[in-house]
Amino acid sequence: MFDDLDTDRRPLVLVWEVTQACELACRHCRADARPARHPDELTTEEGRRLLREAAEFGDGQLVVLSGGDPLAREDLLELVEYGTDLGNRMTVTPSGTRSLTPERVRELSDAGVRRMALSLDGATAESHDAFRGEASFADTVAAAEAAREAGLPLQINTTVCAETVGELPAIRDRVRELGAVLWSVFFLVPVGRGRVLDPVSPERAEAVMEWLHEVDAAEPFGVKTTEAPFYRRVGLQGDRTGSARRGGITAGRGFAFVSHVGEVYPSGFLPESAGNVRERSVVDVYRNADLFEALRAPEKLTGKCGACEFKHVCGGSRSRAYAHAGDPLASDPLCPYVPEGYDGALPERIERSGRA
Repeated sequence: MFDDLDTDRRPLVLVWEVTQACELACRHCRADARPARHPDELTTEEGRRLLREAAEFGDGQLVVLSGGDPLAREDLLELVEYGTDLGNRMTVTPSGTRSLTPERVRELSDAGVRRMALSLDGATAESHDAFRGEASFADTVAAAEAAREAGLPLQINTTVCAETVGELPAIRDRVRELGAVLWSVFFLVPVGRGRVLDPVSPERAEAVMEWLHEVDAAEPFGVKTTEAPFYRRVGLQGDRTGSARRGGITAGRGFAFVSHVGEVYPSGFLPESAGNVRERSVVDVYRNADLFEALRAPEKLTGKCGACEFKHVCGGSRSRAYAHAGDPLASDPLCPYVPEGYDGALPERIERSGRA
């Protein structure tokens, strides 16, 4: 359905951070979530208007209700039902807490949720709970089992940083055991609480990308990366089928994020607002805001990303470039690849020994 998606006109993914409230205090949290809801969150009616605007992008617009923990909103089921009735493909990313009971999972499925995404950042209770909070592992596994019983497709999200990278093979096994349809592997961007965590090195990231392609070929579930679009470049260089069936989906280019107070960002990890849905349609912001238009123009990229022959299928993490250089069009410092003949400046964390 989306193989010929025109990212100038619509995002593949529209994320609405319905709240920043959450019982957990995860060490990498982009939102720096707190237990209490913000008094200026979008209201139910403002949320309904946003969902109507999302439907204007086209049939089957994918909308992700995220947080914080979206279960902190009493109107969550109402919003799911409303978005579903509009023709949007509604998905949700609840936190792994005791509030995510089998009954709540069934209610989400009955309301029209097409997929539920849960986070797993360790293969054992000890490692996962150290990252996300006490008892989160058990609650997450129980919710995953409830999703399977309800016939609700499950996605598992995993953060890759120096602390978690060694557990990826064991987490992969958990993803298989839980019956997930997709493993979304997120490479740390230093925003929110994630600023205190150590990222993997560019060389380690490259090795993980190669391994993830092997996982994708061998496992019954799909694999995708988040904030690491050079996964596609690695696939192309390895002649892996399907690696370039769609151009790079990156911040502002096939992806948009609406904050809990209505600010429209290219990504939740690129906190530079291009407008607010209380004042301007999300469709208008996505299609016409200067920031979004610049991010959809690979020829505007600078440094080695701008010189790279893979920029149309990759484009680098614009969020990580912004976090490191303050410029969303700068080079992604996690990618070790240096285009042949390029002799310009390199991101701070890339050594000349990484030249291809």
